[in-house]
Amino acid sequence: MKIIKPITHTILLILLTLNYTSAAIYSGTVVDAQSKKPIADAFVTRGNNVVRTSQNGQFQIDGESDEIGIRAYGHLRRKVNVQPNVAPVALTPFTPKALYLSLFGIGSKKLRDSAFNLIQETELNALVINLKDDMGRVAFKSTTPLATAVGAQKIITVTDLHALADNLHAKGIYVIARIVVFKDDPLVANKPELAIRTASGAIWKDREGLAWCNPYSKIVWNYNIDLAVEAARAGVDEIQFDYVRFPDTHGLVYTMPNTEENRVEAISGFLAEARKRLTPYNVFLAADIFGYVSWNTNDTFIGQKLGNLANVLDYMSPMLYPSGFQFGIPGYLNPVEHPHEIVYYSLEKAKHRTGMPGLRFRPWLQSFRDYAFDKRHFQGEQIRAQIDAADKTGSDGWMLWNPRNSYTRDGLRPKQPTTIAVYPLFPAIK
Repeated sequence: MKIIKPITHTILLILLTLNYTSAAIYSGTVVDAQSKKPIADAFVTRGNNVVRTSQNGQFQIDGESDEIGIRAYGHLRRKVNVQPNVAPVALTPFTPKALYLSLFGIGSKKLRDSAFNLIQETELNALVINLKDDMGRVAFKSTTPLATAVGAQKIITVTDLHALADNLHAKGIYVIARIVVFKDDPLVANKPELAIRTASGAIWKDREGLAWCNPYSKIVWNYNIDLAVEAARAGVDEIQFDYVRFPDTHGLVYTMPNTEENRVEAISGFLAEARKRLTPYNVFLAADIFGYVSWNTNDTFIGQKLGNLANVLDYMSPMLYPSGFQFGIPGYLNPVEHPHEIVYYSLEKAKHRTGMPGLRFRPWLQSFRDYAFDKRHFQGEQIRAQIDAADKTGSDGWMLWNPRNSYTRDGLRPKQPTTIAVYPLFPAIK
């Protein structure tokens, strides 16, 4: 991106002194808090305006907002106020290592406290919390009218999302908000015109008896993006969309021809629209993707292609559960016997195919009993093997999935003291 030549320090001071909230150009430099080296390609947002930093970490941005958001891959995000201060903005390096908590997990004091204890004692430092789950239930008090209209708010386990985000940040926890998109039984039940249908015209339901929404529908797009915007406003660090794909079932009927081009355009289009709407909130954007998407050159018949996803996401989160690799990978036909290789080679394949560094990937890892091969329990040895594989590829951390929210210290390293400054995420730094 072409960077405008910096205006002089004197002119900058005059502009900002006269009116911080005017459409003045603000210049600055973004550096790493640990190494003090400039960060290239960091995102700088001011209202709906976005620029990327140059190779030497410099940026210029205009707009009317008196607050600027800054984020970069592998770092904590920050907010700074427009002011006559040319000191570099330092971003703290951070690698999320997360546990997943379901709608009930985040609402249960027992499960929540258990997660907090593990985070305090081990290398863990992040939580993925379910704000809209696989059943279409919205866990927090949403002001999005459709959430109430379709009955998605019958079970509220997060009464104050802003307070929850603040509380987690106070504990040093990075907050990832999971939002399930196109698998949404309550929405279809109340608006059957949005359903995916069978060839006979009936509403299609998956193996769990749940209906999915038409991925081409802008109503569905806007509903889920509205929820994401609410979460971003409440202060979560990252939005993670799940089930942002077509069903892996053939013969279904959509409002568009079921071609690869159309599928990819629908999924990428939704994520691009989400990226646009979330811009003012300086929030990271991620999506969960099938494990085999790392290997397949087509869209795996679900609309997910690595190159397209990389263009609209900050982080790609492949689900690299060995139990999910029913056909194995080249050289490893029994994946549960080779958890390290499954994770390592899948991430390396994804890096090679996209040309992206490991920092753009944060995989889901298996922390539950195998269901597809020999029913073995995934315990410390298997969990550590997966973590080490992710670390070896340079990934931006990892996330452990257990649907029962049952985790132990087994396989996790003890907490190590930090030696670098950690800038608070909230409130805004002034």
